[in-house]
Amino acid sequence: MTGIPTKQPSRAEPLHGGPADGWRVQMYTVIFEADTRAGRMFDLILIAMILASVSVVVLDSMATVHARYKHVLNALEWAFTLLFTVEYIARLSCVRHPRRYAGSALGIIDLVALLPTYLAILVPGLSALIDVRVLRLLRLFRILKLGAYVAEFSLLGHALAASRRKILVFMAFVMMVVTIMGTLMYVVEGPANGYTSIPMGVYWAITTMTTVGFGDITPKTDLGRAIASLMMLLGWGTLAVPTGIVSAEFTAQRMNRAPTTRTCHECLSEGHWPSAKFCRDCGAPLPPWRHDEPGTG
Repeated sequence: MTGIPTKQPSRAEPLHGGPADGWRVQMYTVIFEADTRAGRMFDLILIAMILASVSVVVLDSMATVHARYKHVLNALEWAFTLLFTVEYIARLSCVRHPRRYAGSALGIIDLVALLPTYLAILVPGLSALIDVRVLRLLRLFRILKLGAYVAEFSLLGHALAASRRKILVFMAFVMMVVTIMGTLMYVVEGPANGYTSIPMGVYWAITTMTTVGFGDITPKTDLGRAIASLMMLLGWGTLAVPTGIVSAEFTAQRMNRAPTTRTCHECLSEGHWPSAKFCRDCGAPLPPWRHDEPGTG
């Protein structure tokens, strides 16, 4: 069970956090958090805008569509660009340290979503940058916080780190199996059937066990086909075991994850427990948890 500090820990240098009070707090809660109905609605609208804008870019890359709907696509592109510009300015206006936010990874992603359209107009020679607008998809990582997207990646990273020794042991076992089976196929099939060396046999064993099966080398003898059948069956286990290891660790990590998108106003770290008093990352006091009561939205 996660303990709650009884006194304020030492505070780290604040980054680009949220405002202390006023209307900016309300805007901050809507834009950066998703525990209120307004915050969730904002995220859903932004997701729809991102997907629609990327669809415009994709359609514009098709010669026939571009020739027929060029003006419509250009109008839509500018409409989305202006909307994203307003949203970017709103984000800068409601954080406590706008410059630091603009220079952060999240701020840079927001800016990259805007620049190509403006640069293509101001500097015609850079028109190729228009295709970079597809990078707006990166902004989905910001929006899809069904529990804070940073926390999801963090959970996956912790799960992989916790599983690495088990996976390494399993992979070592797999390498022993493919080496033995590849050598066996070299002996059974021989150079006449394409197994010209032990490494070639190991290559066949790997492609067979991973169910890739390029077909450039195939067994010709009955014993070779029997070995191939065994390798195919082993292949299912090869895929399932590491998946199960990581899934088990991932589930264990999720059990200890905070169930909110509550955000620190100093460093914008997400996923704090409702009862937490201080940020787990920078130690700053957390503001009251703003959320909808169950059944209200």
